[in-house]
Amino acid sequence: MDGHQDIEIPEYFICPISLQIMKDPVTAITGITYDRESIEHWLFQGNNNAECPVTKQPLPKDLDLTPNHTLRRLIQAWCADNSAYGIDRIPTPKAPLSKLQIIKLIKDLWKPELQTKTLIRLEVFAAENERNRKCMAEAGVPRALLTYIVKCCDKNQVGGLEGALIILHFFKITSEYMKLSAFEIDKIVESFTWVLALDDESIENHKEIKSHALRILKNIIQAASSKFLQRLKPQFFQNIIRVLKQRVIAQQGVNAALQLMLDACPSGRNRMMMVESGAVFELIELELTASEKKTTELILGILFHLCSCADGRAQFLSHRAAIAVVTKRIMQVSPAADDRAILILSLICKFSGNFNFVVQEMLRVGTVSKLCSFLQVDCAAYLKDKAREILRSHYDEWKDSPCIDASVLSRLIR
Repeated sequence: MDGHQDIEIPEYFICPISLQIMKDPVTAITGITYDRESIEHWLFQGNNNAECPVTKQPLPKDLDLTPNHTLRRLIQAWCADNSAYGIDRIPTPKAPLSKLQIIKLIKDLWKPELQTKTLIRLEVFAAENERNRKCMAEAGVPRALLTYIVKCCDKNQVGGLEGALIILHFFKITSEYMKLSAFEIDKIVESFTWVLALDDESIENHKEIKSHALRILKNIIQAASSKFLQRLKPQFFQNIIRVLKQRVIAQQGVNAALQLMLDACPSGRNRMMMVESGAVFELIELELTASEKKTTELILGILFHLCSCADGRAQFLSHRAAIAVVTKRIMQVSPAADDRAILILSLICKFSGNFNFVVQEMLRVGTVSKLCSFLQVDCAAYLKDKAREILRSHYDEWKDSPCIDASVLSRLIR
């Protein structure tokens, strides 16, 4: 339909947003006609504060778009008349998905003989467009699917599990759709914890399923109240760390798992459970092969929190590459990574019980030299103060090393 410069297209056939011939013209309350797909995308991207692209008048959140059948038939007839010139014919658009259709599908989801067919239809609708996803969310599809996964867990059955997770993946689980009791949220998280424990013997595509589960779980927990974070169980962290250790999920799943852990870190109880699950050691192992800035920032963020307790610092120092890998990330990733890395080293220097090892290791892996370099670049003043504090506190142990220029060190810590 594009690129036919020798054919004059009637101006009123053109959508003001896409500047293409309209396939499904609809009229807004402002009297302007748009292609349905274009105006709906405009509205959904408007964060509920959208305005009419032409008149600039505000448009309500639940805008009722009126199909312009007369204009559509004119466009269809014109396209048919000009098909010899390469103009594509425009089929009559399908009726928009209705809330009643979705409610019926939700009911069918609980009929064993219809479950597979229903999940397939829901996935097709969700994948089709934003309008369908909005309609499905308002009809209660995310909540119904979460309940479905809880039932799968209760019965220890995996049939339909992958389909439910794939559909849920299309939705941003927000507090608007999370009007659930504390008991319901606990059951949902318990069910997703069960999903993370599944292996390739119990279900096909377990890697993709776990990746989907982690990304959905991240949204659920971010939508839940902060009080919920106080109720997480050891198994929750053990299964997340086990999945990270297996190195089988996609990068987005890895980052979702790390974000889950970081969100849980403000609770001292959660930090202790993570440490007891071996999180510090596994995070360092993961960082050794990390190639994405976001991943490194998340790992260093979690390590900072876990190194605030004695057991976390002990586990950190039990990994032979810990100080080296944190040192290497300074000035190599981002200001956020610099912040976490410097603060981790500060905690290790101040509170570690193995003083001699830390001092010698920081010298051996180049931490002292890196901190000296850090003090000579443009960065936040508070971080320079932290770096200077580390160097100053161990100046007597480092000044005589042949690896260090004592005069430079002395000048930098003043």
